[in-house]
Amino acid sequence: MRAPIGNFDDARPAPDCLDLLTAPVADAVRRWSGTVSAEQILYVDTDPEIADTAVFVEHHGAELLERSANCVVVAGKRGGESTLAACVVLSSARVDVNGAVRKQLGARKASFAPMDTATGETGMEYGGITPIGLPADWQVMVDAAVVDTPHVLIGSGRRRGKLIVPGKAFAELPGALVVEGLGRV
Repeated sequence: MRAPIGNFDDARPAPDCLDLLTAPVADAVRRWSGTVSAEQILYVDTDPEIADTAVFVEHHGAELLERSANCVVVAGKRGGESTLAACVVLSSARVDVNGAVRKQLGARKASFAPMDTATGETGMEYGGITPIGLPADWQVMVDAAVVDTPHVLIGSGRRRGKLIVPGKAFAELPGALVVEGLGRV
């Protein structure tokens, strides 16, 4: 199957590739529900050595810069309590941690979670974190621009491999909240 975006020779429905996904992502794909079917989520094999956005886009197509998204784990702190959440923005944007994220979490301070916290709490590899399969009690903030993109390339839970997901599916993820202006260019 040919991928709807990027220069990928082999795109396969994610339910056919569960063994290539981390356990939390595979479980989420198995339990998938919503207006977008699990078969519309595609897995593409990629080289982990070129997983970083700039190199990846150079290798797989310039169009991916505007059609790729990053999922980052953030920590909001208030009164000694820390809350973890995820933010999904297009790769061409930066997460507005001190504005939109802090406000949404009702936190005094918000920052990117340390790498060991992000990987330990998600069960995913750093550089491959995806909003699909995050802990059920997490808030998943999704920039409106991601939802408005027909197909979005995002991590698969590992540095090797990516998922191509219809943008509207991100609004239906457990804990999802579409936030206008979450990503700043």
